[in-house]
Amino acid sequence: MPATIVQYDLKPRLLQVRNVQRITPRMVRVTLGGADLDGFQGPAPADHVKVFFPADGADLPIMPTLGPEGLIPPPPGTPRPVFRDYTVRAHRPGELDLDFVIHGEGPASTWAAQASEGQTVGILGPRGSVLIPMDLDWYLIAGDETALPAVARFLEQIPAGRRVLAYVEVADALEEQRLTWNADVTLTWLHRDGAEPGTTTLLLDAITATELPPGDGFAWTAGEATTLKPIRRHLRDDRTLPSNAIDVDGYWKRGIQNLDHHAPDED
Repeated sequence: MPATIVQYDLKPRLLQVRNVQRITPRMVRVTLGGADLDGFQGPAPADHVKVFFPADGADLPIMPTLGPEGLIPPPPGTPRPVFRDYTVRAHRPGELDLDFVIHGEGPASTWAAQASEGQTVGILGPRGSVLIPMDLDWYLIAGDETALPAVARFLEQIPAGRRVLAYVEVADALEEQRLTWNADVTLTWLHRDGAEPGTTTLLLDAITATELPPGDGFAWTAGEATTLKPIRRHLRDDRTLPSNAIDVDGYWKRGIQNLDHHAPDED
């Protein structure tokens, strides 16, 4: 069940805000567009980009410089780019949707809370896509709100006739979103109800209590890195799933401001 890995040339892009929509009390969807989006590719559910934000008082972000070997660090003493990693929620010809969790701190949340039409941000990536086979018997898809864009894309892409067990941890019932699918999906929302993000075992408890369907499957989970470690161990050691049937990604970590997607956090 090998995944197909596709690589892309990196191209820094400056894009303009075309629309801002409050999806839930804590989630904002920003639609970006512009000529720089030509040639953009991001077909996999977990594809992500680096989003570059203007510094305070600036109209344009500081963008990275690319060389033959990749990103070139800025010279000492010069301003550094301000960026965060975000999953692509959707893209269409000329438009790209990104969903931001509003949590009251950090440059991305601060920017998204005041985003308005006409503002400019930069993006870089995706560097590549990991295309999971869509003809398996079952899928286990789980994550917190930072993983919701990828969860939604998995549910949209998995075809009819496939069994999907999905779990999403959010703050409360107001953060539930209306998602669509064609597969045989059971979606369970898990509410923290006052607990801080990254402090619960809601996803672990739900996954360990799940009876997986027979046949070949794939498990994908993303969210706060520390809470995912026991989930990875459970899938690997207790469920004895093969390594190519598991993808557990630390999207963020309590106390660390910018943890790159797919950052290693092995046991």
